[in-house]
Amino acid sequence: MRVEHQLRAFEQILNRYDGSLPLHRFLPAYFKQNKQMGSSDRRWATRHIYSFFRLGRALSKLTIEERLSISDFLCHDTLSPVVGKNLPDFSEEILLPLEDKLKLVQSKYPDFSLEEVFPFNAHLSEEINKIDFYTSFFKQPDLFIRVAENAAGEIVSTLKDNHIAVKQIGTTALALPNGTKLETILKEGLYQVQDLSSQHTGTYFMPNKYDKWWDCCAASGGKTLLLHSLEPVIELLVSDLRESVLVNLDERFRLAGIKKYHKKELDLLQNNDQILHHYAFDGIILDAPCTGSGTWGRTPEMLSFFEERKINYFANIQKGIVQNVVKYLKPGKPLIYITCSAFAQENEDMVKHMLETLPLTLEKMELIKGYENNADTMFVARLIKKQE
Repeated sequence: MRVEHQLRAFEQILNRYDGSLPLHRFLPAYFKQNKQMGSSDRRWATRHIYSFFRLGRALSKLTIEERLSISDFLCHDTLSPVVGKNLPDFSEEILLPLEDKLKLVQSKYPDFSLEEVFPFNAHLSEEINKIDFYTSFFKQPDLFIRVAENAAGEIVSTLKDNHIAVKQIGTTALALPNGTKLETILKEGLYQVQDLSSQHTGTYFMPNKYDKWWDCCAASGGKTLLLHSLEPVIELLVSDLRESVLVNLDERFRLAGIKKYHKKELDLLQNNDQILHHYAFDGIILDAPCTGSGTWGRTPEMLSFFEERKINYFANIQKGIVQNVVKYLKPGKPLIYITCSAFAQENEDMVKHMLETLPLTLEKMELIKGYENNADTMFVARLIKKQE
């Protein structure tokens, strides 16, 4: 009866979920409305719904229960009752490496195609290793934090003392199991939650003391905090379309000890000359609105609910924004263009568009292959404004 109970709970959630909210926001609200679900029920339901979406659109002709069983087998090294019921011949293979599990699934289900896990594969940047990228969706990415270099050793020791598996990557990046609760272990302000690939974009900033920088799509300020950690003696302007995220930014800056900065609520698709006419920047960070396709390992529901037309929609937004911000950049100074997308249209094609239509030259660009490090896949380019 236990497995039937779990399946009913999973199917009820699946039938209620329409993709309008991220799954990580939908589930807490759902559980709050269904208080009869105990902690064990919630854990299994969360595991099953995430596992199910990680299969993307592969084996779409099978029943929902069969697809759940296959995806749960691929995603976990602990046996679930669902797998035990529907794939008993796989039960003893639960600890196999993912590569071997995929071969088992392929042998039992010849129609299985990794390409169908990520149904928008025709749009991927050319540099992506498609097999590795598709395979990465069966693994939950790590939680990454950024810490001060001189505090890293002590923080690693504290985490280990609290029996948390932690791996130091470089001098300031730490990798932890996803879902690790840090609030009760580490003091606020000692660390910033920031994906490893996002941290890597900072190598493109190269700020100088007393520079004036603009983080024009700042959201909650992660890139500005990274910039400030590289050079604290700079003048900062942060802006975003949404007032609510700028409030969150204020709190993050307070915890990080950043007191001097300018903040504006701006729609960058509009002409902002009246507000910004006297500004000229030594660097602009454009962490552009995008499909987020490089982060779908964290939000696998997007494999099922994303609409292909939105790639072009976001590319047009990016073109509009970059057109409106470059004029505030001093000649000889950098525009740092960033996306968390795996699509060429938002990455390499956008750089090509900027070079053809704006007074910019390309210094360097990189597709950051997060799937190689259990992290997000991102894109970054450093473009320099031509001398007048």
